[in-house]
Amino acid sequence: MAPSFPVPIGLSLNQAARTVERAFDEALAEAGGTLPVWLILLNLKIGKPGNQRELAEAVGVREATLTHHLNAMDKRGLITRRRDASNRRVHVVELTEDGEAAFLRLREAAMAFDARLRQGLSAEDVDRLGVLLSVLSANAAGARRNDSVTGLTL
Repeated sequence: MAPSFPVPIGLSLNQAARTVERAFDEALAEAGGTLPVWLILLNLKIGKPGNQRELAEAVGVREATLTHHLNAMDKRGLITRRRDASNRRVHVVELTEDGEAAFLRLREAAMAFDARLRQGLSAEDVDRLGVLLSVLSANAAGARRNDSVTGLTL
């Protein structure tokens, strides 16, 4: 009989992330959106980026990718784009009434999905998970870990 091989943390994390990502995509699709649309609406609503470049940075995409999404959202009537009066090269992006409604639908879907993920977890579990994910991210990036900063007891 072969000795058992422990599943690497990275593989388990990757599989969990893919499962969560697919389920979140489905939840957003049921509410009439996608992750990029949700991130754009969310950032327009709470982040108030001043222009498309700042919006792209906030969403974590390139400007060309953002433009593709904004074109589709503009066609759906979710946003408007106008030139900044003080700098004609800058486009200011704003939510329309339909965009506000889409934001509310997707926010409900995101909140319901978050509640679903939190089932069976205590507040302490969620806090510890946040710390553990931060440590894993830092480790993956090759950063040195300072346990006194993370508060993690190993």
